[in-house]
Amino acid sequence: MREKRLVPDFIFESSWEVCNKMGGIYTVLSTRAKTLQEQFPDKLLFIGPDLWQDKENPLFLEDNKMWRSWVKVAAEAGLRIRTGRWNIPGKPCVVLVDFQPYFEKKNELYGAAWEDFGVDSLHAYGDYDEASMFSYAAALVVESFYRCNLGAKKKAVYQAHEWMTCLGALYVRKNVPEIATIFTTHATSIGRSIAGNNKPLYDYLWAYNGTQMAAELNMEAKHSVERQAAHNVDCFTTVSDVTGRECAELLDKQPDVVLPNGFEADFVPKGAAFTKHRREARAKILQVANALTGAEFTDDTLIVATSGRYEYRNKGIDVFLEAAYRSLYDSDLQRQVLMLIQVPAWVESPRTDLQERLKLGWTYNEPLPDPVITHNLYEPWNDPVLGFLRSHGMKNDKQSPVKVIFVPCYLDGNDGIFQMPYYDLLIGDDLAAYPSYYEPWGYTPLEAVAFHVPCITTSLSGFGVWASTSIGRDSKLEDGVEVITRNDYNAQEVAEQLSATIARYSAFDRKSVDKARRNAASLSEKALWKNFITYYYDAYDFALRKAKERIIK
Repeated sequence: MREKRLVPDFIFESSWEVCNKMGGIYTVLSTRAKTLQEQFPDKLLFIGPDLWQDKENPLFLEDNKMWRSWVKVAAEAGLRIRTGRWNIPGKPCVVLVDFQPYFEKKNELYGAAWEDFGVDSLHAYGDYDEASMFSYAAALVVESFYRCNLGAKKKAVYQAHEWMTCLGALYVRKNVPEIATIFTTHATSIGRSIAGNNKPLYDYLWAYNGTQMAAELNMEAKHSVERQAAHNVDCFTTVSDVTGRECAELLDKQPDVVLPNGFEADFVPKGAAFTKHRREARAKILQVANALTGAEFTDDTLIVATSGRYEYRNKGIDVFLEAAYRSLYDSDLQRQVLMLIQVPAWVESPRTDLQERLKLGWTYNEPLPDPVITHNLYEPWNDPVLGFLRSHGMKNDKQSPVKVIFVPCYLDGNDGIFQMPYYDLLIGDDLAAYPSYYEPWGYTPLEAVAFHVPCITTSLSGFGVWASTSIGRDSKLEDGVEVITRNDYNAQEVAEQLSATIARYSAFDRKSVDKARRNAASLSEKALWKNFITYYYDAYDFALRKAKERIIK
Protein backbone atom coordinates (compact mmCIF):
# COMPACT_ATOMS: atom_id res chain seq x y z
CA MET A 1 0.00 0.00 0.00
CA ARG A 2 1.38 3.42 -0.98
CA GLU A 3 2.26 5.79 1.83
CA LYS A 4 0.16 8.90 2.13
CA ARG A 5 1.70 11.84 0.30
CA LEU A 6 3.50 14.44 2.36
CA VAL A 7 1.90 17.82 1.72
CA PRO A 8 3.70 21.14 2.24
CA ASP A 9 2.34 23.73 4.64
CA PHE A 10 3.94 26.45 2.54
CA ILE A 11 5.40 26.70 -0.97
CA PHE A 12 8.03 29.16 -2.21
CA GLU A 13 8.76 29.50 -5.93
CA SER A 14 11.29 31.73 -7.60
CA SER A 15 11.86 32.57 -11.23
CA TRP A 16 13.24 35.43 -13.28
CA GLU A 17 9.83 35.47 -14.99
CA VAL A 18 7.68 36.15 -11.93
CA CYS A 19 5.80 39.36 -12.79
CA ASN A 20 8.18 39.58 -15.75
CA LYS A 21 6.52 38.34 -18.92
CA MET A 22 9.19 36.89 -21.20
CA GLY A 23 8.45 33.37 -22.39
CA GLY A 24 7.34 29.85 -21.64
CA ILE A 25 8.27 29.79 -17.95
CA TYR A 26 6.02 32.79 -17.37
CA THR A 27 3.18 30.79 -18.93
CA VAL A 28 3.97 27.75 -16.77
CA LEU A 29 3.89 29.70 -13.54
CA SER A 30 1.08 32.11 -14.33
CA THR A 31 -1.36 29.49 -15.64
CA ARG A 32 -0.61 27.04 -12.82
CA ALA A 33 -0.91 29.63 -10.05
CA LYS A 34 -4.70 29.53 -9.82
CA THR A 35 -4.76 25.75 -9.32
CA LEU A 36 -2.12 25.91 -6.58
CA GLN A 37 -3.69 28.96 -4.96
CA GLU A 38 -6.98 27.08 -4.68
CA GLN A 39 -5.22 24.11 -3.08
CA PHE A 40 -2.91 26.20 -0.85
CA PRO A 41 -4.73 29.53 -0.34
CA ASP A 42 -2.11 32.20 0.41
CA LYS A 43 0.34 29.47 1.39
CA LEU A 44 2.08 29.99 -1.94
CA LEU A 45 4.66 32.73 -2.40
CA PHE A 46 6.27 33.63 -5.72
CA ILE A 47 9.56 35.54 -5.68
CA GLY A 48 10.70 37.57 -8.67
CA PRO A 49 13.22 40.30 -9.55
CA ASP A 50 12.18 43.89 -8.92
CA LEU A 51 13.06 45.13 -12.39
CA TRP A 52 10.48 47.92 -12.59
CA GLN A 53 11.50 49.75 -9.40
CA ASP A 54 9.62 53.08 -9.43
CA LYS A 55 7.79 52.38 -12.69
CA GLU A 56 4.32 50.87 -12.61
CA ASN A 57 4.31 47.14 -13.36
CA PRO A 58 0.84 46.08 -14.62
CA LEU A 59 1.55 42.51 -13.51
CA PHE A 60 2.22 43.48 -9.88
CA LEU A 61 -0.46 44.68 -7.46
CA GLU A 62 1.51 46.17 -4.58
CA ASP A 63 0.15 45.77 -1.05
CA ASN A 64 2.15 47.58 1.63
CA LYS A 65 0.05 46.03 4.42
CA MET A 66 0.98 42.45 3.58
CA TRP A 67 3.24 40.77 6.21
CA ARG A 68 4.09 44.14 7.74
CA SER A 69 6.06 42.80 10.70
CA TRP A 70 8.15 40.49 8.51
CA VAL A 71 8.81 43.22 5.92
CA LYS A 72 10.17 45.38 8.74
CA VAL A 73 12.46 42.56 9.93
CA ALA A 74 13.60 41.90 6.36
CA ALA A 75 14.33 45.59 5.79
CA GLU A 76 16.42 45.74 8.97
CA ALA A 77 18.46 42.83 7.56
CA GLY A 78 19.08 44.82 4.37
CA LEU A 79 16.49 43.14 2.10
CA ARG A 80 14.85 45.61 -0.27
CA ILE A 81 11.53 44.02 -1.13
CA ARG A 82 8.03 44.88 -2.24
CA THR A 83 5.02 42.72 -1.37
CA GLY A 84 1.74 42.27 -3.18
CA ARG A 85 -0.05 39.99 -5.59
CA TRP A 86 0.65 38.78 -9.09
CA ASN A 87 -2.03 40.19 -11.39
CA ILE A 88 -3.02 36.84 -12.90
CA PRO A 89 -5.87 34.36 -12.27
CA GLY A 90 -5.71 33.30 -8.63
CA LYS A 91 -3.75 36.47 -7.68
CA PRO A 92 -1.12 34.63 -5.62
CA CYS A 93 1.15 36.39 -3.11
CA VAL A 94 4.38 37.71 -4.54
CA VAL A 95 7.57 39.35 -3.33
CA LEU A 96 9.74 41.36 -5.71
CA VAL A 97 13.32 41.74 -4.51
CA ASP A 98 15.97 44.26 -5.49
CA PHE A 99 19.15 42.26 -6.12
CA GLN A 100 21.44 45.17 -7.04
CA PRO A 101 23.00 45.54 -3.55
CA TYR A 102 24.54 42.07 -3.74
CA PHE A 103 26.85 42.69 -6.68
CA GLU A 104 29.45 44.12 -4.32
CA LYS A 105 29.77 40.72 -2.61
CA LYS A 106 29.64 38.72 -5.83
CA ASN A 107 33.11 37.21 -5.51
CA GLU A 108 32.45 36.20 -1.92
CA LEU A 109 29.24 34.42 -2.98
CA TYR A 110 30.94 32.63 -5.86
CA GLY A 111 33.74 31.56 -3.55
CA ALA A 112 31.25 30.08 -1.09
CA ALA A 113 29.41 28.26 -3.90
CA TRP A 114 32.74 26.73 -4.98
CA GLU A 115 33.69 25.66 -1.48
CA ASP A 116 30.25 24.29 -0.58
CA PHE A 117 29.13 22.69 -3.84
CA GLY A 118 31.96 22.89 -6.38
CA VAL A 119 30.18 25.50 -8.54
CA ASP A 120 32.73 26.96 -10.97
CA SER A 121 31.85 30.61 -11.62
CA LEU A 122 35.35 31.54 -12.76
CA HIS A 123 34.36 31.97 -16.41
CA ALA A 124 31.07 33.74 -15.73
CA TYR A 125 30.00 36.45 -18.16
CA GLY A 126 26.91 38.19 -19.48
CA ASP A 127 23.68 37.44 -17.65
CA TYR A 128 25.24 34.94 -15.21
CA ASP A 129 26.07 37.61 -12.64
CA GLU A 130 22.69 39.32 -12.82
CA ALA A 131 20.77 36.04 -12.54
CA SER A 132 22.96 34.79 -9.70
CA MET A 133 22.54 37.96 -7.64
CA PHE A 134 18.77 37.70 -8.05
CA SER A 135 18.93 34.02 -7.14
CA TYR A 136 20.85 34.82 -3.97
CA ALA A 137 18.46 37.64 -3.05
CA ALA A 138 15.47 35.31 -3.57
CA ALA A 139 17.09 32.75 -1.27
CA LEU A 140 17.51 35.42 1.43
CA VAL A 141 13.80 36.19 1.10
CA VAL A 142 12.96 32.52 1.59
CA GLU A 143 15.27 32.21 4.59
CA SER A 144 13.98 35.37 6.24
CA PHE A 145 10.30 34.56 5.65
CA TYR A 146 10.72 31.00 6.89
CA ARG A 147 12.52 32.02 10.08
CA CYS A 148 10.08 34.82 10.82
CA ASN A 149 6.72 33.35 9.80
CA LEU A 150 6.97 29.57 9.67
CA GLY A 151 9.67 27.75 11.61
CA ALA A 152 10.75 24.16 11.93
CA LYS A 153 7.30 22.71 12.61
CA LYS A 154 6.04 23.75 9.18
CA LYS A 155 6.76 21.65 6.09
CA ALA A 156 8.05 24.08 3.46
CA VAL A 157 9.10 23.56 -0.15
CA TYR A 158 11.26 25.87 -2.25
CA GLN A 159 11.04 25.37 -6.02
CA ALA A 160 13.61 27.13 -8.18
CA HIS A 161 13.21 27.41 -11.97
CA GLU A 162 16.03 27.28 -14.55
CA TRP A 163 19.77 27.84 -14.07
CA MET A 164 19.11 31.48 -13.15
CA THR A 165 17.85 30.42 -9.70
CA CYS A 166 20.37 27.66 -8.96
CA LEU A 167 22.82 29.61 -6.80
CA GLY A 168 20.00 30.52 -4.44
CA ALA A 169 18.62 26.98 -4.38
CA LEU A 170 22.01 25.74 -3.23
CA TYR A 171 22.14 28.49 -0.59
CA VAL A 172 18.79 27.35 0.81
CA ARG A 173 19.91 23.74 0.70
CA LYS A 174 22.90 24.57 2.92
CA ASN A 175 21.60 27.35 5.17
CA VAL A 176 17.96 26.35 5.65
CA PRO A 177 18.16 22.54 5.51
CA GLU A 178 14.66 22.24 6.99
CA ILE A 179 13.21 23.47 3.70
CA ALA A 180 12.76 20.84 0.96
CA THR A 181 14.35 22.07 -2.27
CA ILE A 182 13.20 21.41 -5.85
CA PHE A 183 15.07 22.50 -8.96
CA THR A 184 13.27 22.47 -12.31
CA THR A 185 15.23 22.79 -15.53
CA HIS A 186 12.95 23.69 -18.43
CA ALA A 187 15.84 23.20 -20.86
CA THR A 188 19.44 22.47 -19.99
CA SER A 189 21.71 25.39 -20.73
CA ILE A 190 24.28 23.17 -22.44
CA GLY A 191 21.70 21.20 -24.46
CA ARG A 192 20.20 24.41 -25.80
CA SER A 193 23.69 25.67 -26.60
CA ILE A 194 24.72 22.49 -28.44
CA ALA A 195 21.56 22.65 -30.56
CA GLY A 196 21.84 26.41 -31.11
CA ASN A 197 25.42 26.04 -32.34
CA ASN A 198 24.30 23.73 -35.15
CA LYS A 199 25.79 20.63 -33.58
CA PRO A 200 23.85 17.36 -33.80
CA LEU A 201 22.37 16.81 -30.34
CA TYR A 202 20.30 13.64 -30.40
CA ASP A 203 22.29 11.04 -32.34
CA TYR A 204 25.37 11.86 -30.28
CA LEU A 205 23.70 12.57 -26.93
CA TRP A 206 25.17 9.40 -25.46
CA ALA A 207 28.67 10.48 -26.47
CA TYR A 208 28.61 14.07 -25.22
CA ASN A 209 30.23 15.01 -21.94
CA GLY A 210 28.31 18.00 -20.60
CA THR A 211 31.24 19.55 -18.77
CA GLN A 212 33.55 19.15 -21.76
CA MET A 213 30.98 20.67 -24.11
CA ALA A 214 30.43 23.56 -21.67
CA ALA A 215 34.14 24.40 -21.90
CA GLU A 216 34.05 24.18 -25.70
CA LEU A 217 30.98 26.41 -26.00
CA ASN A 218 31.97 28.90 -23.28
CA MET A 219 29.07 27.82 -21.04
CA GLU A 220 31.08 26.63 -18.03
CA ALA A 221 29.51 28.76 -15.30
CA LYS A 222 25.89 28.19 -16.28
CA HIS A 223 26.42 24.48 -16.80
CA SER A 224 28.31 24.12 -13.53
CA VAL A 225 25.68 25.78 -11.35
CA GLU A 226 22.89 23.89 -13.11
CA ARG A 227 24.65 20.54 -12.78
CA GLN A 228 25.46 21.03 -9.10
CA ALA A 229 21.89 22.11 -8.34
CA ALA A 230 20.54 19.00 -10.08
CA HIS A 231 22.77 16.80 -7.92
CA ASN A 232 22.28 18.59 -4.59
CA VAL A 233 18.63 19.62 -4.27
CA ASP A 234 16.13 17.24 -2.71
CA CYS A 235 14.17 16.77 -5.92
CA PHE A 236 15.43 17.39 -9.45
CA THR A 237 12.72 17.79 -12.09
CA THR A 238 12.29 18.64 -15.76
CA VAL A 239 9.34 19.08 -18.09
CA SER A 240 9.37 16.08 -20.43
CA ASP A 241 10.90 12.67 -21.04
CA VAL A 242 12.73 14.21 -24.03
CA THR A 243 14.59 16.58 -21.72
CA GLY A 244 14.88 13.88 -19.08
CA ARG A 245 17.16 11.90 -21.40
CA GLU A 246 19.15 15.08 -22.07
CA CYS A 247 19.58 15.66 -18.32
CA ALA A 248 20.75 12.10 -17.74
CA GLU A 249 23.50 12.47 -20.35
CA LEU A 250 24.56 16.13 -20.02
CA LEU A 251 23.99 16.73 -16.30
CA ASP A 252 24.69 13.13 -15.28
CA LYS A 253 21.43 13.13 -13.31
CA GLN A 254 18.14 11.47 -14.13
CA PRO A 255 15.18 13.62 -13.08
CA ASP A 256 13.45 12.44 -9.93
CA VAL A 257 10.05 13.59 -11.24
CA VAL A 258 8.88 14.82 -14.66
CA LEU A 259 6.57 17.86 -14.49
CA PRO A 260 4.74 18.29 -17.82
CA ASN A 261 3.45 21.78 -18.49
CA GLY A 262 -0.30 22.28 -18.31
CA PHE A 263 -2.65 25.08 -19.24
CA GLU A 264 -5.60 26.88 -17.67
CA ALA A 265 -8.92 26.85 -19.53
CA ASP A 266 -9.87 30.27 -18.14
CA PHE A 267 -7.71 31.91 -20.82
CA VAL A 268 -9.95 30.57 -23.62
CA PRO A 269 -13.25 32.37 -24.42
CA LYS A 270 -16.41 30.26 -24.55
CA GLY A 271 -19.41 30.10 -26.88
CA ALA A 272 -20.42 33.35 -28.57
CA ALA A 273 -17.43 35.15 -27.05
CA PHE A 274 -15.07 32.67 -28.74
CA THR A 275 -16.72 33.25 -32.13
CA LYS A 276 -16.55 37.02 -31.65
CA HIS A 277 -12.87 36.99 -30.63
CA ARG A 278 -11.96 34.73 -33.54
CA ARG A 279 -13.75 36.96 -36.03
CA GLU A 280 -12.05 40.09 -34.65
CA ALA A 281 -8.63 38.44 -34.71
CA ARG A 282 -8.96 37.32 -38.31
CA ALA A 283 -10.18 40.74 -39.35
CA LYS A 284 -7.17 42.42 -37.72
CA ILE A 285 -4.64 39.96 -39.19
CA LEU A 286 -6.05 40.31 -42.70
CA GLN A 287 -6.29 44.09 -42.37
CA VAL A 288 -2.61 44.34 -41.46
CA ALA A 289 -1.69 41.93 -44.26
CA ASN A 290 -3.58 44.00 -46.83
CA ALA A 291 -2.17 47.32 -45.60
CA LEU A 292 1.36 45.91 -45.78
CA THR A 293 1.25 43.97 -49.05
CA GLY A 294 -1.53 45.66 -51.00
CA ALA A 295 -2.92 42.21 -51.83
CA GLU A 296 -6.51 41.11 -51.34
CA PHE A 297 -7.16 38.50 -48.67
CA THR A 298 -10.52 36.78 -48.81
CA ASP A 299 -12.36 35.40 -45.78
CA ASP A 300 -11.23 31.86 -46.56
CA THR A 301 -7.52 32.76 -46.48
CA LEU A 302 -5.65 30.01 -44.62
CA ILE A 303 -3.76 31.72 -41.78
CA VAL A 304 -0.77 29.65 -40.62
CA ALA A 305 1.39 30.96 -37.77
CA THR A 306 4.51 30.12 -35.82
CA SER A 307 5.69 31.85 -32.67
CA GLY A 308 7.92 31.58 -29.62
CA ARG A 309 11.56 32.42 -28.90
CA TYR A 310 13.67 33.74 -31.74
CA GLU A 311 15.89 30.68 -31.94
CA TYR A 312 16.19 30.31 -35.68
CA ARG A 313 17.19 26.65 -35.80
CA ASN A 314 16.05 25.37 -32.40
CA LYS A 315 12.45 26.50 -32.88
CA GLY A 316 12.33 25.41 -36.51
CA ILE A 317 11.90 28.89 -37.94
CA ASP A 318 14.30 27.90 -40.71
CA VAL A 319 12.12 24.90 -41.55
CA PHE A 320 8.93 27.02 -41.41
CA LEU A 321 10.44 29.40 -43.97
CA GLU A 322 11.63 26.56 -46.19
CA ALA A 323 8.11 25.09 -46.10
CA ALA A 324 6.68 28.47 -47.08
CA TYR A 325 9.07 28.65 -50.01
CA ARG A 326 8.12 25.15 -51.17
CA SER A 327 4.42 25.98 -50.79
CA LEU A 328 4.83 28.77 -53.34
CA TYR A 329 5.17 26.05 -55.99
CA ASP A 330 2.74 23.51 -54.55
CA SER A 331 -0.04 22.86 -57.06
CA ASP A 332 -2.08 21.09 -54.37
CA LEU A 333 -2.79 24.32 -52.47
CA GLN A 334 -6.54 24.93 -52.54
CA ARG A 335 -6.65 28.27 -50.73
CA GLN A 336 -4.62 31.42 -50.45
CA VAL A 337 -2.13 31.07 -47.58
CA LEU A 338 -0.90 33.76 -45.19
CA MET A 339 2.02 32.63 -43.01
CA LEU A 340 2.94 34.63 -39.92
CA ILE A 341 6.25 34.47 -38.06
CA GLN A 342 5.57 35.95 -34.63
CA VAL A 343 8.90 35.98 -32.78
CA PRO A 344 10.39 38.97 -30.92
CA ALA A 345 13.50 40.32 -32.64
CA TRP A 346 15.61 43.45 -32.13
CA VAL A 347 12.75 45.89 -32.77
CA GLU A 348 13.41 49.59 -33.21
CA SER A 349 9.83 50.81 -33.72
CA PRO A 350 6.50 50.08 -35.42
CA ARG A 351 6.46 51.10 -39.07
CA THR A 352 4.89 54.54 -39.30
CA ASP A 353 3.82 54.01 -42.93
CA LEU A 354 1.92 50.88 -41.87
CA GLN A 355 0.42 52.67 -38.88
CA GLU A 356 -0.84 55.46 -41.13
CA ARG A 357 -2.53 52.99 -43.47
CA LEU A 358 -4.15 51.13 -40.58
CA LYS A 359 -5.36 54.39 -39.05
CA LEU A 360 -7.15 55.31 -42.30
CA GLY A 361 -8.72 51.86 -42.44
CA TRP A 362 -8.92 51.68 -46.22
CA THR A 363 -8.39 48.68 -48.48
CA TYR A 364 -5.14 48.99 -50.43
CA ASN A 365 -3.99 47.61 -53.77
CA GLU A 366 -0.35 48.78 -53.70
CA PRO A 367 2.32 47.39 -51.36
CA LEU A 368 4.43 49.35 -48.95
CA PRO A 369 8.21 49.18 -49.39
CA ASP A 370 9.58 45.92 -47.95
CA PRO A 371 6.11 44.39 -47.55
CA VAL A 372 7.26 41.40 -45.50
CA ILE A 373 7.72 42.93 -42.03
CA THR A 374 5.51 44.95 -39.66
CA HIS A 375 8.18 46.75 -37.63
CA ASN A 376 11.54 48.41 -38.14
CA LEU A 377 14.53 46.44 -36.86
CA TYR A 378 17.93 47.45 -35.66
CA GLU A 379 20.45 45.91 -38.07
CA PRO A 380 17.88 44.29 -40.39
CA TRP A 381 20.75 43.11 -42.61
CA ASN A 382 21.75 40.72 -39.82
CA ASP A 383 18.29 39.25 -39.30
CA PRO A 384 18.04 35.58 -40.40
CA VAL A 385 14.32 35.68 -41.29
CA LEU A 386 14.75 38.72 -43.53
CA GLY A 387 17.91 37.15 -44.92
CA PHE A 388 16.01 34.03 -45.97
CA LEU A 389 13.14 35.98 -47.53
CA ARG A 390 15.49 38.16 -49.54
CA SER A 391 17.82 35.38 -50.66
CA HIS A 392 14.82 33.37 -51.88
CA GLY A 393 13.15 36.31 -53.62
CA MET A 394 10.06 36.14 -51.38
CA LYS A 395 8.60 39.66 -51.70
CA ASN A 396 4.89 38.95 -51.20
CA ASP A 397 4.08 39.66 -54.84
CA LYS A 398 0.35 40.04 -55.46
CA GLN A 399 0.15 36.91 -57.57
CA SER A 400 1.93 34.78 -54.99
CA PRO A 401 -0.38 32.11 -53.48
CA VAL A 402 1.63 32.24 -50.24
CA LYS A 403 2.46 35.44 -48.37
CA VAL A 404 4.90 35.48 -45.42
CA ILE A 405 4.78 38.29 -42.87
CA PHE A 406 7.37 38.72 -40.13
CA VAL A 407 5.92 40.11 -36.90
CA PRO A 408 9.13 40.70 -34.89
CA CYS A 409 7.58 42.22 -31.77
CA TYR A 410 6.34 41.01 -28.43
CA LEU A 411 2.56 40.79 -28.76
CA ASP A 412 1.47 42.35 -25.49
CA GLY A 413 -1.30 44.57 -26.85
CA ASN A 414 1.00 47.59 -27.19
CA ASP A 415 3.05 46.71 -30.25
CA GLY A 416 1.85 49.70 -32.31
CA ILE A 417 0.48 47.63 -35.18
CA PHE A 418 -1.87 44.85 -34.05
CA GLN A 419 -2.52 46.32 -30.60
CA MET A 420 -3.83 42.94 -29.49
CA PRO A 421 -2.28 40.46 -27.02
CA TYR A 422 -0.91 37.19 -28.36
CA TYR A 423 -3.86 35.04 -27.26
CA ASP A 424 -6.32 37.48 -28.85
CA LEU A 425 -4.52 36.97 -32.18
CA LEU A 426 -3.83 33.24 -31.78
CA ILE A 427 -7.56 32.50 -31.75
CA GLY A 428 -7.79 33.82 -35.34
CA ASP A 429 -5.28 31.34 -36.79
CA ASP A 430 -6.42 28.37 -38.85
CA LEU A 431 -3.27 26.33 -38.38
CA ALA A 432 -0.14 26.64 -36.25
CA ALA A 433 3.23 25.11 -37.07
CA TYR A 434 6.18 24.57 -34.74
CA PRO A 435 8.70 22.33 -36.56
CA SER A 436 11.14 22.53 -33.65
CA TYR A 437 14.55 20.92 -33.41
CA TYR A 438 15.03 21.70 -29.73
CA GLU A 439 11.78 21.93 -27.74
CA PRO A 440 11.87 20.50 -24.19
CA TRP A 441 8.11 20.86 -23.82
CA GLY A 442 6.45 23.17 -26.31
CA TYR A 443 4.00 25.63 -24.83
CA THR A 444 3.17 27.24 -28.16
CA PRO A 445 1.52 24.10 -29.62
CA LEU A 446 -0.35 23.49 -26.34
CA GLU A 447 -1.63 27.07 -26.39
CA ALA A 448 -2.68 26.64 -30.02
CA VAL A 449 -4.78 23.53 -29.44
CA ALA A 450 -6.30 25.10 -26.32
CA PHE A 451 -7.61 27.84 -28.64
CA HIS A 452 -8.98 25.17 -31.03
CA VAL A 453 -6.19 25.74 -33.57
CA PRO A 454 -4.86 22.45 -35.04
CA CYS A 455 -1.09 22.44 -35.04
CA ILE A 456 1.96 20.75 -36.48
CA THR A 457 4.95 19.94 -34.27
CA THR A 458 7.75 17.36 -34.20
CA SER A 459 8.84 14.21 -32.43
CA LEU A 460 11.63 16.21 -30.76
CA SER A 461 9.06 18.30 -28.89
CA GLY A 462 8.02 17.14 -25.44
CA PHE A 463 4.47 18.15 -26.28
CA GLY A 464 4.61 16.23 -29.57
CA VAL A 465 5.69 13.06 -27.79
CA TRP A 466 2.97 13.56 -25.19
CA ALA A 467 0.32 14.12 -27.89
CA SER A 468 1.18 10.89 -29.71
CA THR A 469 1.33 9.00 -26.40
CA SER A 470 -2.07 10.37 -25.39
CA ILE A 471 -3.62 9.34 -28.69
CA GLY A 472 -1.86 5.97 -28.66
CA ARG A 473 -0.24 6.29 -32.10
CA ASP A 474 1.48 8.83 -34.33
CA SER A 475 -0.76 11.87 -34.10
CA LYS A 476 -2.16 13.30 -37.35
CA LEU A 477 -3.76 16.63 -38.20
CA GLU A 478 -7.21 15.07 -38.08
CA ASP A 479 -6.47 14.37 -34.40
CA GLY A 480 -5.78 18.07 -33.82
CA VAL A 481 -1.98 17.70 -33.82
CA GLU A 482 0.30 16.44 -36.57
CA VAL A 483 3.61 15.14 -35.18
CA ILE A 484 6.34 15.03 -37.83
CA THR A 485 9.31 12.77 -37.18
CA ARG A 486 12.43 14.90 -36.86
CA ASN A 487 16.07 14.03 -36.20
CA ASP A 488 19.48 15.67 -36.46
CA TYR A 489 19.67 15.56 -40.23
CA ASN A 490 16.21 15.60 -41.87
CA ALA A 491 15.31 19.31 -41.80
CA GLN A 492 14.59 19.34 -45.56
CA GLU A 493 12.27 16.34 -45.29
CA VAL A 494 10.45 18.03 -42.40
CA ALA A 495 10.01 21.17 -44.50
CA GLU A 496 8.60 19.08 -47.35
CA GLN A 497 6.17 17.30 -45.03
CA LEU A 498 5.12 20.58 -43.41
CA SER A 499 4.44 22.10 -46.83
CA ALA A 500 2.45 19.02 -47.85
CA THR A 501 0.43 19.09 -44.62
CA ILE A 502 -0.48 22.75 -45.17
CA ALA A 503 -1.64 21.87 -48.69
CA ARG A 504 -3.64 18.91 -47.39
CA TYR A 505 -5.31 21.06 -44.76
CA SER A 506 -6.15 23.70 -47.38
CA ALA A 507 -8.32 21.06 -49.08
CA PHE A 508 -10.24 20.07 -45.91
CA ASP A 509 -13.97 20.68 -46.18
CA ARG A 510 -15.84 22.46 -43.39
CA LYS A 511 -16.77 19.22 -41.67
CA SER A 512 -13.14 18.01 -41.59
CA VAL A 513 -11.89 21.37 -40.36
CA ASP A 514 -14.46 21.43 -37.56
CA LYS A 515 -13.50 17.91 -36.53
CA ALA A 516 -9.79 18.76 -36.41
CA ARG A 517 -10.55 21.86 -34.34
CA ARG A 518 -12.73 19.88 -31.91
CA ASN A 519 -10.06 17.22 -31.53
CA ALA A 520 -7.42 19.89 -30.89
CA ALA A 521 -9.53 21.37 -28.10
CA SER A 522 -10.27 17.91 -26.65
CA LEU A 523 -6.57 17.04 -26.57
CA SER A 524 -5.78 20.30 -24.76
CA GLU A 525 -8.26 19.41 -22.02
CA LYS A 526 -6.10 16.42 -21.10
CA ALA A 527 -3.31 18.90 -20.38
CA LEU A 528 -5.28 21.16 -18.04
CA TRP A 529 -3.54 21.92 -14.78
CA LYS A 530 -6.24 20.06 -12.86
CA ASN A 531 -4.84 16.92 -14.51
CA PHE A 532 -1.12 17.75 -14.49
CA ILE A 533 -0.89 19.29 -11.01
CA THR A 534 -0.64 15.83 -9.46
CA TYR A 535 2.93 15.57 -10.77
CA TYR A 536 3.82 18.60 -8.65
CA TYR A 537 2.31 16.93 -5.61
CA ASP A 538 4.57 13.96 -6.34
CA ALA A 539 7.58 16.28 -6.45
CA TYR A 540 6.59 17.96 -3.17
CA ASP A 541 6.25 14.55 -1.53
CA PHE A 542 9.61 13.38 -2.91
CA ALA A 543 11.42 16.51 -1.72
CA LEU A 544 9.77 16.57 1.70
CA ARG A 545 10.74 12.96 2.36
CA LYS A 546 14.36 13.67 1.47
CA ALA A 547 14.38 16.74 3.73
CA LYS A 548 12.75 14.74 6.53
CA GLU A 549 15.47 12.07 6.28
CA ARG A 550 18.13 14.77 6.41
CA ILE A 551 16.70 16.44 9.52
CA ILE A 552 16.25 13.12 11.34
CA LYS A 553 19.90 12.29 10.72
